[in-house]
Amino acid sequence: MEPRLTDLQLAIMKVLWARGEATVVDVHEELRRKRRITESTVATLLRRLEDRGLVDHREEGRRYVYLPGIAEDHVRQSLVADFSGRVQGLFSEDTAGLVSRLLSARDVKAEELAEIRDIVERMQREAARDGTDG
Repeated sequence: MEPRLTDLQLAIMKVLWARGEATVVDVHEELRRKRRITESTVATLLRRLEDRGLVDHREEGRRYVYLPGIAEDHVRQSLVADFSGRVQGLFSEDTAGLVSRLLSARDVKAEELAEIRDIVERMQREAARDGTDG
């Protein structure tokens, strides 16, 4: 299953991943801090996500408690694969250009840059060990 999520659906999933489980009210409370959204919209979106198998629920009295039905890592991997496919034509042989554009598109903290440097160094070591040019 390759989940395609809108920004709002992804925001709902992030609440569920962070909390482990949540009611419509819980999700609404979390989301309304950053956007105008009604409880009924949250309920509708949770039902739609459940219909797609991305969310599960259990009953607790008269309320539903929603749980993620898909791992965050799976969604991230799917989004990266989709993104990669879309930019392939634009940056086909220009990985450095792609990375440069990604890093320029937002403020990147020094700690994040250090992590990126570590990733690049690890990939260079692996490429050298495997006899590829990376």
